[in-house]
Amino acid sequence: MSTEIEKKYLLPAFPEALLQAQELKLISTKHIYQTYLAFSDKEEIRVRQLVDHEGNSTFTHTFKSGHGLVRQEIEYSISEEVYRQLLANTQLVPLEKIRTTVEHNGLHYEIDEYKQINLLVVEVEFSNESAAHSFEPPAWFGRELGQEEEFRNKSLWIGLQTQNVRV
Repeated sequence: MSTEIEKKYLLPAFPEALLQAQELKLISTKHIYQTYLAFSDKEEIRVRQLVDHEGNSTFTHTFKSGHGLVRQEIEYSISEEVYRQLLANTQLVPLEKIRTTVEHNGLHYEIDEYKQINLLVVEVEFSNESAAHSFEPPAWFGRELGQEEEFRNKSLWIGLQTQNVRV
């Protein structure tokens, strides 16, 4: 099981001007369709379809444990067939987001633009807790979301299911 150490921040706007000025380097953009198969307060199992800019899809199955800055994670690739079998007959609505990965000063920032709700966030992953604690967010970041339950992907996804939103 690997360890994931990350911080999440609200974004007031997509940093298009910083990309145009080449202050941020564009690494990749992909569409993500994320569905939770099981969850509790501290654990979750999800599947994802990731579609790159050329329209190619890959699929993952992930188990996460914990809450907050440091979490345990197991993620591995699955086939489209397994992905479809896991979701068959569920009527679950995937959480849709466009993830833009950018680089600045050796750090990768993952900007998530949620398609079904008006929300834009940025996540930063760190190699250790010390790096996370000493991180100074750039001026274009909004407030740190920290432990705010309503901004967790699982909570956003649950909200979609209870609203009966169909994509």
